[in-house]
Amino acid sequence: MTEAQALDAFAALSQETRLRIVRLLVTAGPNGLAAGAIGEAVGASSSRLSFHLNHLEQAGLIQSRREARSIIYSVAYPALSGLVAFLMRDCCQGHPEVCGPAVAALATCCEPVAP
Repeated sequence: MTEAQALDAFAALSQETRLRIVRLLVTAGPNGLAAGAIGEAVGASSSRLSFHLNHLEQAGLIQSRREARSIIYSVAYPALSGLVAFLMRDCCQGHPEVCGPAVAALATCCEPVAP
């Protein structure tokens, strides 16, 4: 990820509704959610929602696809991973203990959920 791409992503995420949308879509998983479900979950009108979704899509953080009459949005996981990698790229500077807590926090978010 380039610095310009990271700046676009951070600018998109710096608004409350857009941050909520991305967090919602992360939890929804790769299948994503229909626009209407996203609007209900974040409390946004359809016109406001469209604006925010477009902003996130332009920043490369989400993607859309048409399924029948619905537009389904999902997180662009490679873009989010790239953003985290961009932040962590120069973290250690030869001192891995500096990045230890951040790496540990990332590892715990991906632990399998017990059935």
